[in-house]
Amino acid sequence: MQAEPTILAIDAAWTPSQPSGVALVQQRAGRWHCLALAPSFLSFDGEAAGVVTDWSVRRLPGSEPDIPRLLEASRRLAGRSVDLVTLDMPIARTPFATRRPADRAVSREFSTRWCAAHSPTAARPGPLGARISQALSAAGYELATTATRSPASRQFLEVYPHPALLSLLSRPRRVPYKVSRSGRYWPHEPVPERIRLILEEFTAIRDALAAVFGNRLLHLPSPETAGSLSALKRYEDALDALVCAWVGIEYLAGRTVPLGDTDAAIWCPADVVSTG
Repeated sequence: MQAEPTILAIDAAWTPSQPSGVALVQQRAGRWHCLALAPSFLSFDGEAAGVVTDWSVRRLPGSEPDIPRLLEASRRLAGRSVDLVTLDMPIARTPFATRRPADRAVSREFSTRWCAAHSPTAARPGPLGARISQALSAAGYELATTATRSPASRQFLEVYPHPALLSLLSRPRRVPYKVSRSGRYWPHEPVPERIRLILEEFTAIRDALAAVFGNRLLHLPSPETAGSLSALKRYEDALDALVCAWVGIEYLAGRTVPLGDTDAAIWCPADVVSTG
C-alpha cells in the first residue's frame, strides 16, 4: 500500500432508482480524514466539481454508478488514485442469484445479535451488482475474498455495516438506526418520537466516526427540523458509507476477517467474530 492510502466507500442501493451514500477518506500524516461525503452518486460527482451538496433538497435522484467517473472524481478530490473500494452490496467472482456461502456465514455468526445478512436475488442486486463488480475489475481492482487475506494496492471488498457497528459502538446486538424499520423498532411510538430515537442513534454513530476522521463530518438535523422519517434516509446512507470506509481502515490494519469463501466474502471486524 502506498503512502496516503485512499478509500472510496459506497453504501450501494440494490436498485439504480434509489440513491447511494458515498464517502472518500484518506490517511495523511498518520491520521485519517474524510475528504468528501455525499448522499448520492450525483452529489459526490458535484463535490468533486466544487458544488457543495444541498442536504435539504426535497428529493435525491438515484442512478447507476459510473465507476470510472466515480474513481476520477475521487482522484480529483484526493489528489491521487483510490487504493481500496469498500461496498455494502453482494458481489462475487462468479454470477449468483440466491444466498451465497458468505451470506450464510454472516447469518450463522450474527443472527443471535440480530445482524443476519440480507438475501440477494436474481433481481436485487442481480445485474447491477455484477456490473459494478465488473467495472471495478476492469479498472484494475481485485475482489478480496478468503483467498486474498493480505491488503494490497487496488482492491475492492464487500462489507456489511450492521456487524461493523457492533464493533464501532461496542453494542451487544444490532443498532436500531434504519429509517425503514423504525416502526418495528418502536411499534408503539408516534412518528416524532421515532424520529428523535433514530437521530439519537445517528448521533452515536457519527460521534464514533468523528473520533476516527475528526469532527468535520455530517451535520444532522434536529428532531424539530427533520420534517419526516423519509427525509432522514439520506443521512442513514451517508453514515453507512462512512462505516464502510471505517471497515476499509480496519482491513488495511489487519483487523478484519472474511466470512465466506474464495468466490465471495463479507469482511467484518475481527473483534466481533467468534468463529475461526
